[in-house]
Amino acid sequence: MIRTLVVDDDFRVSHIHCDYVSRVRGFEVVGEAATVTEALQATSELRPDLLLLDVFLPDGSGLDVLRRLTGDAGGARPDAIMITADRDIASVRTAMKLGAVGYLVKPFGSADLAERLTSYRELQHRVDTLGQTTETEQADVDALFSAVRPPAVPRVPAKGHSAPTLALVQQALRAAHRDLSAAEAAELTGVSRATAQRYLSYLVKEGMVRLILRYGATGRPEHRYRIAS
Repeated sequence: MIRTLVVDDDFRVSHIHCDYVSRVRGFEVVGEAATVTEALQATSELRPDLLLLDVFLPDGSGLDVLRRLTGDAGGARPDAIMITADRDIASVRTAMKLGAVGYLVKPFGSADLAERLTSYRELQHRVDTLGQTTETEQADVDALFSAVRPPAVPRVPAKGHSAPTLALVQQALRAAHRDLSAAEAAELTGVSRATAQRYLSYLVKEGMVRLILRYGATGRPEHRYRIAS
């Protein structure tokens, strides 16, 4: 499980974000903090793997949290995804320089955060896999640097499809590291089987997903889906 600390001074927003995180497979919320001081203390005590970090805090900035943790020689700093209403480009640039792995602008829905978290989980999986080798290839390095970026989403028709749902289905396939049935994709994303089937068929049509036919002893072949390489 990826241990996550939510840092936001609005307790209602913080609770909503905690609920969003708890819905994503592989993540657990280990605590909440509302100030720079609380965030630093909670990080020290709880040792989270990931911070969901607001910029605007009563006693400073979430960027100050990153600066303090980066300068702390007492241990490895957790990764951070900025979750904030701050659209100022200077804050975005500073967050990048301080090593934030993502920047999500409020307001957003659960699917948007799930997309970022699933990408982060994919990054961790790649790091763990590559950590078993002594050398790596350029393609592996490129994959690491692109893992937390939102995946390319095909052009969405005017009717019948939602861009966040397309991204969510695509990310479920990407994170699975294997082929999935429509029922399995539905379970992972929380949509109905019929909806998952419709989005999977569209992704196949757009060339983003491969259709795999699995033949059994009798009957029609099972349709399974895998992210296109």
